[in-house]
Amino acid sequence: MMQTTVENIAKQSRTASRQLASASDAIRNLALSKMAESLESVKQQVLKINAEEISKARAEWLSEAMVKRLTIDDKAFQYMLSRLKKVALLPDPLNRILTGHTNQRGLQVYKKSVPLGVIGIIYESRPNVTTDAAGVCIKSGNAVILRGGSEALQTNTLLTDAMIAGAVAAGLPQHAIQIIRTPGHEAVGELLKMDEYIDVLVPRGGKGLIQRIAEGTRIPVIKHYDGICHLYIAADANPEQAVALAINSKCQSVQVCNALETLLVDKQCATQMLPLLHSAFVANNTELRGCSETQKLLPDILPATEEDWHTEYLAPILSVKIVDGIQAAIEHINHYGSGHTDGIVTQSLALARQFEEQVDSASVMINASTRLSGGGDYGLGSVVGISTDKLHVRGPVGPNELTSYKWVAYGDGHLRG
Repeated sequence: MMQTTVENIAKQSRTASRQLASASDAIRNLALSKMAESLESVKQQVLKINAEEISKARAEWLSEAMVKRLTIDDKAFQYMLSRLKKVALLPDPLNRILTGHTNQRGLQVYKKSVPLGVIGIIYESRPNVTTDAAGVCIKSGNAVILRGGSEALQTNTLLTDAMIAGAVAAGLPQHAIQIIRTPGHEAVGELLKMDEYIDVLVPRGGKGLIQRIAEGTRIPVIKHYDGICHLYIAADANPEQAVALAINSKCQSVQVCNALETLLVDKQCATQMLPLLHSAFVANNTELRGCSETQKLLPDILPATEEDWHTEYLAPILSVKIVDGIQAAIEHINHYGSGHTDGIVTQSLALARQFEEQVDSASVMINASTRLSGGGDYGLGSVVGISTDKLHVRGPVGPNELTSYKWVAYGDGHLRG
């Protein structure tokens, strides 16, 4: 029965997590190195199996965005390996003394970082999540249960088996990394019931998947529903820099969660900026949809509706709005944004600080592309996702974010008076 299969996996992960919690940083880093070596040894098999799954996906009319996320080529494979190696170079996230003191009676009290325990990762397409998630979890001393989409089942299974072999060769328990090997929704449904064994779930995929996971379990969920990201071009913005940042934020990779979806242009610079922006976006085959004020300056673009301000396109479409000052921009972002990544282009430190303090988002970018909000550019190496929650973590979820803490008190026969 599926229930028994999934329950056994969850129990094995719980047992493995106890062993992982006491594994040294050196052993965990060795495991990451061995995992990368083991993956390298199956590279040609991975590329072959992945190519077969891509062909099947196209035959079943999966979207091109989905196919792109599914694809592993030589460059992507090397990138996956590099992320594992970078995670190994990070400082140990465990056993850090977060705070401490000795009280008046000589009792030594401190708070130290510890693993969360067992992490369940449920995701669509993206085989790179398989390696990223395993790497982050091993670095942070957590056991991981992987459940990728059926469209990449063979690729994900091959990647996982290679990493298991590497981790075991380094001395970690066999069940530190596991994958659910059966397609279909039944296994996911059973996984959501395993609150006795799984400490946290991290869903990676579309809004529908994340909602189903969050609403269908008692296990805490680290999630983000949308990446409705904004860039505000202030009145004093350098035009050349503003155009470059807007284009990179939107066009560098349109199908990802930190791609720009709404561009806000200050009223004082709109006459100068909008024609420049329009030309640049046309050159990058991006459709613009504008507010009524924007359409007066760019009459050939489509009108933006109320729905557009709420939309994460993940496509070459961009909403544009003229705003009357920074406060109007901030109010628009806090109303329509998803709390993911929002940025400002300005030469004023005062405006930058106002934007930073008042925009309620996980990442705030000052004169930088929204595409830079993530684990790699933040120095985290691999991440298991980006959280728009405020509890337990916010923003990119790397090794430090997959830890909790415990209080420890050292006494010498101390009694409560």
